Amino acid sequence: MTQKTSNQMWGGRFAAGPDAIMEAINASIGFDKRMAAQDIAGSRAHAAMLAAQGIISDKDAEAIREGLLTILSEIEAGQFTFSTALEDIHMNVEARLKEVIGEPAGRLHTGRSRNDQVATDFRLWTRDQVDAAIEGLKALMQALLAQAEAGADWVMPGFTHLQTAQPVTWGHHMMAYVEMFARDLSRFTDARARMNESPLGAAALAGTSFPIDRHMTAEALGFDRPAANSLDAVSDRDFALEFLSCASICAMHLSRMAEELVIWSSAQFRFVVLSDRFSTGSSIMPQKKNPDAAELIRAKIGRIFGANVALTMVMKGLPLAYSKDMQEDKEQVFDAADNLMLALAAMTGMVGDMTANRPALEAAAGAGFSTATDLADWLVRALGMPFRDAHHVTGSLVAKAEAKGCDLPDLSLTEMQEVHEAITDEVFTVLGVHNSVASRMSYGGTAPARVREQIARWKDTLS
Repeated sequence: MTQKTSNQMWGGRFAAGPDAIMEAINASIGFDKRMAAQDIAGSRAHAAMLAAQGIISDKDAEAIREGLLTILSEIEAGQFTFSTALEDIHMNVEARLKEVIGEPAGRLHTGRSRNDQVATDFRLWTRDQVDAAIEGLKALMQALLAQAEAGADWVMPGFTHLQTAQPVTWGHHMMAYVEMFARDLSRFTDARARMNESPLGAAALAGTSFPIDRHMTAEALGFDRPAANSLDAVSDRDFALEFLSCASICAMHLSRMAEELVIWSSAQFRFVVLSDRFSTGSSIMPQKKNPDAAELIRAKIGRIFGANVALTMVMKGLPLAYSKDMQEDKEQVFDAADNLMLALAAMTGMVGDMTANRPALEAAAGAGFSTATDLADWLVRALGMPFRDAHHVTGSLVAKAEAKGCDLPDLSLTEMQEVHEAITDEVFTVLGVHNSVASRMSYGGTAPARVREQIARWKDTLS
């Protein structure tokens, strides 16, 4: 069979035949070059430890250190040529190190394997992304706190089923998202503590016979301790899965808020005005101002959650220790991290720039019989009525107001007494939306005083 005939099944992309296909499927340099800084940091720590333990000479360790710094500078300057033939970032760096310093480069890999090397690099990279997510969440929470503080006593409708339920304050609504993103902050913080173990020195899977000091390299790389089992150290990707899990929940929260911004900025609601920086126009309808940034944030959950599922599927059937399947652990994590940080930054920008339409919020707060629960509560407090009876009386009053085409405060005392004769004019003190929110003084309630307490608590916590 001719070479041309044998290659027809592979198509033009792989003109060189099966060898080219193997190179393409085996190489990871196209994406794992993102871990160059972490790879070099791990190698520097390893070389310093080898010298301290007398495994290599101080002279060789210094040559390795200087050579690695040279390579890092080349990569940062965009002057490094990555080779697919060398498969991954580890072999690319090692090959260049040999070109730069010669024979000492061959001693760098003493006492380690690519298995523990990649596990260390990836863990370091993921830890950096966790740190970035933590800072991004703090910035978003600060933007939400600023909105909450500005509108701590602005009334707006609270919703259930997207139907008007009870009046709340703008500040209270903003603080709900502070609590939501605070849980994300807590999850990332917890995940960081669990992932902060060093795989370096686990070697291929069984450890090494060289007298290495794994505690030294762990400390040099900012880890709390070395991983305690060499088999687990090279085959664990829980740290990446936990990052993706935290990112998925965080992206879901971002999507929920994005949905509200899409609704609130519509002509039907007019609750907020988004800045031009995070909106776009229409190619055909000149009146349009589309909340595209919010809509795109809303879509990011698909990519991030998809990455979580993809990596779970990669890992679910793997026996200990390392399998080549695990090369498929990075691309989805890289993509998820990029999209999470983009969504966090965009949401922070939108929250910081948006303007709440206070008159529209207040007008909507009083619509839809939003103080019906306040009326029922008053009947219980003032008349000693069982709540179920009060609920029934209030429902009758709502029906009367609805038939009249007015809201509850617009009913006269006489009309109310037609439903229940014991009602007094004191009832009107609870029917206004400002009275309603001011009365919700229970811990965690929407009363402006309670909202300001929570704002102060979170400002202190974040500072």
